[in-house]
Amino acid sequence: MDTQGRYLFDNDNPESAGQHRALSTLLDPLSFERLAATGVGPGWRCLEVGAGGGSVAVWLAERVVPGGRVLATDIKPGHIPAVDGLEVLRHDVVTDPLPESAFDLIHARLVLSHLPARDKVIQRLVAALRPGGVLQLDEIDISYWPVLLAPDETAYKLVESYQSTMGSMLRARGSDPTWGREVARAMSAAGLSAIDPVCRYETWTPGSPGLDLLVSNSIQLRDGFVGSGMTDEQLGQVREVMTGPDFAVTSFATYSVQGRRA
Repeated sequence: MDTQGRYLFDNDNPESAGQHRALSTLLDPLSFERLAATGVGPGWRCLEVGAGGGSVAVWLAERVVPGGRVLATDIKPGHIPAVDGLEVLRHDVVTDPLPESAFDLIHARLVLSHLPARDKVIQRLVAALRPGGVLQLDEIDISYWPVLLAPDETAYKLVESYQSTMGSMLRARGSDPTWGREVARAMSAAGLSAIDPVCRYETWTPGSPGLDLLVSNSIQLRDGFVGSGMTDEQLGQVREVMTGPDFAVTSFATYSVQGRRA
């Protein structure tokens, strides 16, 4: 995603497969619900940008055959499985070309928020849509993410420190972890019509996909957390709190926004 290799969640990290699984379990239901509403089916040509573990790309490929095709791109596409109807391409959406007026449906999830050039990328994605085609962007906003229940005040403050540090680490890499709230506006500014934003919150308790993701992140991004001032002992305590029985947190907001090219 980041042309200078500064993307925080590196697909080469040993923990990345676990992160992909957690993201898939957490976010696929909303992504699939929204994509299905577009009517995607046999014969459609689709683009999945920053495909990660490939769960959305595979879901789309199963629906567009026969006659259709899904192009799944990523700067490190090694986790994307090979299935019928799916083409996998190593591709940087910021710098590498895309065909114009080529796709009926383009989807990207948790991609553009990590790219400082996100407005430029939206324009490139709009140009790659055929007239009448749909762009769907799924992004998050971590500005409201309160801890609801923890064993004691120390645990509250520790998890809040973890959340704050995560946000600071993302911003230091050029990401905007609150960009979900801006997606509809950005898509409108790019000239899309019929903008349709949906926002979802939920409560995460131990064993939920959301907390599985946060636990995975605490391992995958260990070096970044330590470099930002947290200790290994504190990260271990965060994992213990988030997997214990007396913990609950409101999820970050997830936005799924669709727009149509005229």
